[in-house]
Amino acid sequence: MFEFSQISAGASIDCAMALNQGEADICINWAGGLHHAKKAEPSGFCYVNDIVLGILELLKYHQRVLYVDIDAHHGDGVEEAFYTTNRVMTVSFHKFGNFFPGTGDIKDLGVGEGMYHSLNFPLKSGMTDEAYEEIFKPIMTEVIYHYQPSAIVMQCGTDSLAHDKLGKFNLTLRGHSACLRFVKSFGVPTIVLGGGGYTIPNVARCWAYETAVCLGLPELDNQLPFNDYYQFYGPSYTLHIEPDKTKENRNTKEYLETAMIRCLEHVRRLEGAPSVQFQDVPPDFFSDSLKHRVQRRSPFEF
Repeated sequence: MFEFSQISAGASIDCAMALNQGEADICINWAGGLHHAKKAEPSGFCYVNDIVLGILELLKYHQRVLYVDIDAHHGDGVEEAFYTTNRVMTVSFHKFGNFFPGTGDIKDLGVGEGMYHSLNFPLKSGMTDEAYEEIFKPIMTEVIYHYQPSAIVMQCGTDSLAHDKLGKFNLTLRGHSACLRFVKSFGVPTIVLGGGGYTIPNVARCWAYETAVCLGLPELDNQLPFNDYYQFYGPSYTLHIEPDKTKENRNTKEYLETAMIRCLEHVRRLEGAPSVQFQDVPPDFFSDSLKHRVQRRSPFEF
């Protein structure tokens, strides 16, 4: 377990280092995104919060980092870590109400300097592609416009997909990836992470498709090529999944509009993009054998 945590967290830190040094515009760690872990305790299948460690590394070079979470569960560990600072803004779209971890109310906004820098959109069961897109794009447009992040970390947990064993949403690959595609369109350096997902063949489908999105590839063939794990993708043996037609979308249009208005009001109460004083940068988080990767240093300090 510790070795896995080292690999997962180390990969997210390495993603942050690559962005800091300008070696990439987008970095992916599908083994990361363990957003429930706290500073001193594991939670929700998460032992080490690689997201927090990656963001701390980004803050050595970036004044403002935006965290976006589209997992079905609230990103409570990340929100808690940065609840009192304006250097990181956390935005989470998640199932709320009698659902783990039970946090992420629309009224949870941050405290002190972090006031209005935690944004939560609580959702009900059955979210569809169309409903998700109608709330995600307007909110993220306003968040990026007002907060002006210089780096983004996006957690793409797939338990928000249809047919997930734990999730309660009804998204398809196209609806889920539309969120990633929209965030990518702003051209801000981005770390893309994994997260939840408990119907394993659909996890593989989604992250394969979203890797193509990150790479800017044309639409992938829906027919899966034969491979060693082909039998797990039956009976359709196709890339895309269909929504569950028996699942009711309990998010009424009125509920979503009311919640979106409240979230937008919170965003517009931000006091402008915060800045920090020019100071020396803390040491980069890597071993001596990797120091050759450093090409420049930033004047910003967390």
